[in-house]
Amino acid sequence: MRTETDSLGPFELPQDALYGIHTARARENFSLSGQPCHSGLIRAVALVKLACARTNAALGYLDAEVAQAIAQAANELADGQHREAVIVDALQGGAGTSLNMNVNEVIANRAEELLGGRRGRYVRVHPLHHVNLHQSTNDVFPTALKIAVIEGLKRLEPAIAALQTAFQAKESEFAAILKVGRTQLQDACPMTLGAECSAWAEAFGRDRWRVFKCEERIRVVNLGGTAIGTGLTAPRDYIFRATETLRELTRMNLARAENLVDATQNADALVEVSGILKAHAVNLFKISSDLRLLASGPHAGFGELRLPAMQVGSSVMPGKVNPVICEAVGQAALQVIAQDAAVTAAAQSGQLELNAFLPLVAHALLGNLSLLERADTLFRERCIAGMTADAARCVDLLEHSHAQVTALVPALGYDLAAEVAKEAQATGQTIRAVVLARGLLGEPVLDRLLSVDAMTALGYPPNQRLKD
Repeated sequence: MRTETDSLGPFELPQDALYGIHTARARENFSLSGQPCHSGLIRAVALVKLACARTNAALGYLDAEVAQAIAQAANELADGQHREAVIVDALQGGAGTSLNMNVNEVIANRAEELLGGRRGRYVRVHPLHHVNLHQSTNDVFPTALKIAVIEGLKRLEPAIAALQTAFQAKESEFAAILKVGRTQLQDACPMTLGAECSAWAEAFGRDRWRVFKCEERIRVVNLGGTAIGTGLTAPRDYIFRATETLRELTRMNLARAENLVDATQNADALVEVSGILKAHAVNLFKISSDLRLLASGPHAGFGELRLPAMQVGSSVMPGKVNPVICEAVGQAALQVIAQDAAVTAAAQSGQLELNAFLPLVAHALLGNLSLLERADTLFRERCIAGMTADAARCVDLLEHSHAQVTALVPALGYDLAAEVAKEAQATGQTIRAVVLARGLLGEPVLDRLLSVDAMTALGYPPNQRLKD
C-alpha cells in the first residue's frame, strides 16, 4: 500500500494504483449506479487534457519534457489504454470533478512513470499543477461532454442512414403488393406495402437529417472559462489558444463561446440534442410496433409481413415464434425516451453559474447515443433485411375488406359506394362482386380503379371519365 495526502488528510491506496487519492475518495463516496463513466467521455476528457498540455507547452507555461510525457499518457488513455484505472461512478457529485481528477491522476502517474518516477510520488508531474494547469472541471467536463456527443452523433447518423436504406429496399421490393390501409386499426383505403415502407423510410430520413444537423448546436465550448466562465486563474493567451488546439486535435469544427459564462452554466443545447434523439426513438418505437402488428398471427392476426425467426418463442407453446427484435428495439426506444426526461430534469437543475448535475446529463445522453446506434443496427440486420411479405395474404384481406370501396367513390359517389359496402357486408360478397353484379361499373374500369397504378398514383387525372 502507499499513502497519499490531501487537505482532508492521509489515505491509503494500492501500491500500483494508477489513480490517486481524489479518485479513491470518490469511489468510496459514490457507489451509485455501479456503472463506469461512458468510454466516449473518458476519451474526450483525455483529448482535452492533451490539447491543454500542448497549449501550455507552446506558450511556455509547461516544461517541454513534462508536456510531452503528459501528451503521451493522455494519448494512451484516449486510445483505450489504462481504462481500468478510471474507476469513478458515472453518477457523482461535484459537477464531474471526480472524473476530471481521476483522469488527472491517471495521466500524472503514467507521465511520472514515463519520466522515470514512481506512481503516487508526483515529483515531476502533478495532477493539479501540471495536468490540470489553467483548467477547471467546469470547463473541462462540459467541453469533453460535447466532444463525446459529437463523436456519438457521427456514429449514429450512418446507422440511421443504413436503416433508412433498408426500408427503401423493401419499398421497391413490395411496390406491387396491394394491401389494406388502416386508420384507427380499422380498414380504410387500399395501398401498396411498398408505400407503407416508403413512409417508414421517410421518417428515418428526417431522423438522419436532424442528427446530422444538430452537431451545429453543440460545437461551441467553454474551454478556457475555468470555474465560472470568467477565465480566472488562466492567462489570456491560453484562453484564446486552447480551443484552437483542441479543434486541430479533434478535427471538429469547435469554437470558443463568445459568452463563456453562459456556456458554463447553461446546458440547453444538450437538451436540444437529447430531444432529437427522443424523436428518433419515437419513430423507432412506432415503426417497430407497426411491424409487430402487420406480422401478428401469423394465422389469426394480420399476417401480411413475415419477420425473420430469431429464436424459439415459448417454453410452453411449441412452434411459437415471437417478434423479439421489434420488441427489443421498442424497449431501447422507451429507455431513450425515459432518459431524455432525465436530461431535461438535470439540465433545468443548474443553479446560477454552474450545473452540478452534468454527470447525469452525460450518462443519459451518451448512453442514448450508444443505445440508438446499436438498436438501429440490430433492427436493420436482424429484422428488416430478412423481412418478407405474404402477398397472397395481403390480397385476400383486401378482397374481403371494404377498403376497396373508397377507391370507387370518385366513380360512384359516396352514397352509392356506401350502399355497395353495406351489401357486401350483409351478403359476404366482395366489393368487386357487388359492383359487377349491380352493373355499376364495367370490369375494365373496375380493374383500372383497383389496380396497383391507381393505388400508387397521387390522385386521379382531372376530367378522367371514371365510369367508361
